[in-house]
Amino acid sequence: MRIDGVILAGGGGRRMGGADKALLPLAGQPLILNAIARLEPQVHRLCLSANGDPARLAFTGLPVLADDVSQGPLSGILAALEASEGADALVSVAVDTPFFPGDLVPRLWMADDGGLAYATCGGRAHPTFALWPLALRAALRDWLAAGKARMMDFCAAHGAVAAPFPGGTPDPFFNLNTQDDLAAAEQAIRCAG
Repeated sequence: MRIDGVILAGGGGRRMGGADKALLPLAGQPLILNAIARLEPQVHRLCLSANGDPARLAFTGLPVLADDVSQGPLSGILAALEASEGADALVSVAVDTPFFPGDLVPRLWMADDGGLAYATCGGRAHPTFALWPLALRAALRDWLAAGKARMMDFCAAHGAVAAPFPGGTPDPFFNLNTQDDLAAAEQAIRCAG
């Protein structure tokens, strides 16, 4: 099976004062490089989904696919599905979740033998961390064309399966939304080192 990956980096960073989260430093490097290091070994091919000037991410050496901010992360997933010719599925991750599991892809795959699956941890759903079969491209295209953008609604409508992940310290799905979150992530890295 060929599984490609996409790092979703198209958010507006409103709670970070409008900062480009992909470029925020964590442990001395931009968050985008952390996400690449975690996901790239798990997938066949990797791309980025981001709005704005793609040149700002050229240093990664990865293709940057435009997304539609008004449609949320599903538009980035659709762009990556459209670009993943030859793959069987696509795994999505959020750029601002620096501790996501190193075994994300196999656990998502095993949850439904390659069907639509999303991560859960500690009773919370994390649908930006999901396995998207390429067979869902047309359904997702129609969903967005109908003005629908809620990720969990799409998952529910298409029989997605929850893939449980163990918790930990730090939480593997800890999301950096504020400067305090960024400081907490720095502290967690220092304590682990």
